[in-house]
Amino acid sequence: MSDHTVLHVKGRVLVGPEEVRDELWVIDGRISYDRPAGAGDVRTVRGWAVPGLVDAHCHVGLDQHGAVPEDVAEKQALTDDTIPLFAERGVAIVPTLVNIATFPALADGGESKFPRWSAHMRRLHERRYDTVRSAYDAGVPVFVGTDAGGSLAHGLAAAEVGELVTAGIPPVEALAATTWAARRWLGRPGLDEGAPADLVVFDEDPRADVRVLGAPRRVVLNGRVVG
Repeated sequence: MSDHTVLHVKGRVLVGPEEVRDELWVIDGRISYDRPAGAGDVRTVRGWAVPGLVDAHCHVGLDQHGAVPEDVAEKQALTDDTIPLFAERGVAIVPTLVNIATFPALADGGESKFPRWSAHMRRLHERRYDTVRSAYDAGVPVFVGTDAGGSLAHGLAAAEVGELVTAGIPPVEALAATTWAARRWLGRPGLDEGAPADLVVFDEDPRADVRVLGAPRRVVLNGRVVG
């Protein structure tokens, strides 16, 4: 697609979890809901559109005096005692459940030299879903992240959304944790008039089944179709 091509996204545009439009246009890399006059080169993509998925990362924690240093505050420290503090202060969590899924293998590898650490890693893994659901139920903001880029490959945001659903977070809320809510948290625009066109198009409604996130039909970044 050239820089002068107008992209027409037609079908169902999920501006928000309940706000749905029939179409949008991408003109000079930005979103418009007004049909462009006299557009010659138009490329049409059909499907269900959502804002580009966010894969966030955050290390933060609290003690009795407030925020603690990053080297002390790991997301794995979230407990029944700290969850109310996170909720009270509006501290968000990024559980990275796809990464916690690797903890048993890590524990096995360190068993002989670090038995206490290995036992701790197994406990974190065993209670991972209960911890996330307890935080969500307490009102702690939960967002999608994967810790990818090291031992894990990039591209796991869809899998993380599925893990949040497995933990008991409603599917639409899990979807919001990588789209609308995540972008608001980061101060980034969504599918707003005049915003940079970062969006993903799917064949089916991801609100009904988050598994469709793993099979995007089209990926648009800064107004250009990149996938």
